[in-house]
Amino acid sequence: MAHATLVSTAELARHPEWRVFDCRHDLARPYLGEQQYAHAHVPGALFAHLDRDLSARPSGSNGRHPLPDPAAFAAWLGRQGLRAGDQVIAYDANNGAMASRLWWMLRWVGHEAVAVLDGGLAKWLEEERAVTAEVPAFAATQYVARPRPSLRADVDYVERHLHSGSMLLVDARAPVRFRGEAEPIDPVAGRIPGALNRFNGDNLTPDGTFKAPDALTKEFGALLGDRDPAEVVHYCGSGVAACHNLLAMEIAGFSGSRIYAGSWSEWIAEARRPRAKGSA
Repeated sequence: MAHATLVSTAELARHPEWRVFDCRHDLARPYLGEQQYAHAHVPGALFAHLDRDLSARPSGSNGRHPLPDPAAFAAWLGRQGLRAGDQVIAYDANNGAMASRLWWMLRWVGHEAVAVLDGGLAKWLEEERAVTAEVPAFAATQYVARPRPSLRADVDYVERHLHSGSMLLVDARAPVRFRGEAEPIDPVAGRIPGALNRFNGDNLTPDGTFKAPDALTKEFGALLGDRDPAEVVHYCGSGVAACHNLLAMEIAGFSGSRIYAGSWSEWIAEARRPRAKGSA
């Protein structure tokens, strides 16, 4: 059975044949994750760099972490030796947001057997499971992308639907950023008008694992009301934490929402696009 949302550390330990990707990344120190990977990582894991491997080159108008072309991403997957039937597990050092980016991108190009390691590397290490500095080698493949455009909303989609009533924007950033009271990363504070706030950190329990499905169902159900999950578009600062909310909705049983990958950092690149501040 393919795993499509979360796997436990115990499950991963029982399946050394699964393909594992280390997605550790620090926005302030983009070299740190790769350094940490070189020192120690889950056995069998390859490194996926957010800036180099999971993003295209920023142009100044397409956000901090623009999506790569699906063919370019598929070519990278082929260089990692990924096969269409492989079960993929993604992990990071923190709350799973970086891992969720790879999880969503693989689903975006048609790879369904992908899950996030619940609790990430922190839980793996807490349980004193094995780590290694050895970098595995896999024979290259010709990975073929089968893009699913319905999983993504680009900036044109968001602009067209902003006042239509047919889209519910959900902002994954911390409340102070959502309200525009602080902005530690992007040059402009605020949010896209009409958005609701669901801080992605609220998807987790105090031990860093995801909340139980019934708890997430209750919380996202209250947020959505009677809206169809397919109307939901998730965004954040640059399309990373938004994936964490989409994953949480999938765990909760609310399938079909989209990611606006350009997110706030792309939205503010043009001054004509409206902005909002304060409480929703």
